[in-house]
This record gives sequence, C-alpha cells and structure tokens, in this order.
Amino acid sequence: MIDLHCHTKVSDNSLSIEEVILLAKEKGVTHLAITDHDTTAGLQEAIELGERYGIEIIPGIEISAYDFKRQTRAHILGFYVTPGHQAIYDLCQPMINRRHQASINMVAKIIEAGYEITWEEVEQFTAGGKGVYKQHIMHALLEKGYTDHIYGELYKKLFSRGGAAQTQGIAFESIEYIDVFDAIKAIREAGGVPVLAHPGQFNNFAAVPEWVQIGLEGIEVKHPLHAEEEERKASELADQFNLVQTGGTDFHGFYGEKETDLGSKCMGLNTIERLKQRQQSIFETSV
Repeated sequence: MIDLHCHTKVSDNSLSIEEVILLAKEKGVTHLAITDHDTTAGLQEAIELGERYGIEIIPGIEISAYDFKRQTRAHILGFYVTPGHQAIYDLCQPMINRRHQASINMVAKIIEAGYEITWEEVEQFTAGGKGVYKQHIMHALLEKGYTDHIYGELYKKLFSRGGAAQTQGIAFESIEYIDVFDAIKAIREAGGVPVLAHPGQFNNFAAVPEWVQIGLEGIEVKHPLHAEEEERKASELADQFNLVQTGGTDFHGFYGEKETDLGSKCMGLNTIERLKQRQQSIFETSV
C-alpha cells in the first residue's frame, strides 16, 4: 500500500515525522511520500526513520503556487526531490517568510477582536516546524474554549477569503504565492517529478495542457476532496497527456479537514515505478 501525499509537523500536520511513519506502518503503508508545504526540511530524517521502520520514504514537497493567468491557486507536488536543494530553497524560503509574517498579523487581528490568546500560545504547537499555519492558531483558540474543532464557523469567521457571497474573515491576510511555472521548473531542477495536486480543489483542469508544455509529469487523481467526477476528469487528462496518475490522503493528523486513513487513496505500487521512470527521464534530459 502506498500514500503519495502526506504532511508532518514540519509544516501543518499535528504529528511529528516519527509519529506519521509509525502510523503509516500500523496502517500497512509500505511506501510513503513526505510532501510538506514549501520545504524539504525533515526529509533526510524521514528517510532514516523509514529505513528503521521498514517503510520506503519518497522525498517530496508540495509547493503553494498560483496560476496568474486564471487567477487561482494551484498546488504542485514534487516527488524524489533532492533534500535541501538550492533551487527549492531559493524559491520557497521567501514564501515561508511571507506566510510567517501573515500569521503574526492574523494573530494580532484576532487578539484585537477580543480573543484571549497570545503568539506564544500559538507557537507552542509548531515545535519542530517551519512556520505558523492557520491550524496552529485554531488549535490555540480550541484550547481556550472558543471552539471545539479546527474547521467550522469560527474558522470561516476568522479566515474566509471572501467572495461568492462570503464575507472576508476578520483576520484574513492575503499572501503572494509562487508562480506555478517557477514551481514546476524548480522541482525539475531539484531532480524531482512535478505533479499537479488535487486539481479539483482549485479547478486547475483547464491549465493542464499548458503546464505539460513546461514539464508537468503527473496529476493527482485520488484525493479526499475528489468526488468521482474530479477523479474522472483527472484520469482523462492523464490519459490524454501521458501523465502519471497518483493518489494520496493529504494527511494532516488532527489538523485534517476530513478524517482519512493513511493509504486509503492508493493507486497501486506500479505508480512508484512510473514516477521513478519519469525521474530518470528528467535526469537524462538535464545532463
């Protein structure tokens, strides 16, 4: 059983790297991609822990990108990236810095609105991580009794992006994301295989032909947010453009929007072989 989309506490999972790997072993997962947001920190540790516990770790990343042509977000997974590669760091570190400053601003707005939390109380949930996410802020609010779950009415009240008859959240902060073209190119430069994550979430389907031209190699078909229609669309695009079809749970532990078991979106072990073939092809064309 494989899972090709999983986060750890390095970004926005409530569980540490070791806790995630132990849970994967318990669930019968044999191959696990660690794809934390915008960073490869922790990948070497994950690989070593995977060897200890008998799980093959695929070193990965999920880059928070933006499709400027269509004015929508897009997440790009990278499989078999080189941990610590300079191209990834140079592209993503400014994004991490922007997210951190936005989180500082959001917490300040929440305090100003009368919620009795502190920045230090939020930070306690980020130990070992590379920044503060909205889930960490919500965890602090949960601990103070303002809500009994991470997602729901309070989350919308604070962080809603607005639009489509929704009021913008009182703590909302916009962030400048990475250009999707740059994300795909950096993953390839780092020796990785770029794959479009959960295209149904941001309705990225129409952009696929364009992104294939710049090096997109795969598309995530199975994902907790994909219904049959989204799976069908993604699979058809994969067939049309010779893309590797992947699947993963996008596991976030306690911080997940949906309760999902690791390994439950498995596309089969042959997916690993296809990704390795693409990685070899990328390597051969770059030398």
